Amino acid sequence: MLGTPTQLIFDCADPALLATFWGKVLGAPPVHRDPSWSYVDGSLRIAFQRVPEPKTGKNRAHLDIGVGDVAAAAATALAWGAEQNGPLQIDAQGAFQVMRDPEGNEFCLVSTSD
Repeated sequence: MLGTPTQLIFDCADPALLATFWGKVLGAPPVHRDPSWSYVDGSLRIAFQRVPEPKTGKNRAHLDIGVGDVAAAAATALAWGAEQNGPLQIDAQGAFQVMRDPEGNEFCLVSTSD
C-alpha cells in the first residue's frame, strides 16, 4: 500500500460557493480557509481549489450520494443550485439521478431504499 486517501479535490472557479453547496448535500459545515480554498469534512474531506481554467467536458470521476428518495433529493438539490442531467434512471440495481453541482460537476443521487 502506498497510502490512504485524505481528501478529494475539485478544481473550480468559486471554492466558497461549492463548499457551501456540498456542505448542504453532505450535512457538514463548509470551511473557507481563504478565497482560493474551501472544504467540507465528512468521511472523506471534499475540498475545492480555485483554478483559472473553466470546466470543459465530462467528469472522469464523480460522487454517488446515497439517498432514501431520489426524486425528493433531486428536488432539494435543485433548490440549492444543482441542475438535473437527464431523466431519472431505473435499472436492476435501483434508481439514480445524474445531477450537476453549481459549477457543472456531475454527481449521482442513488437510491438506498432497494
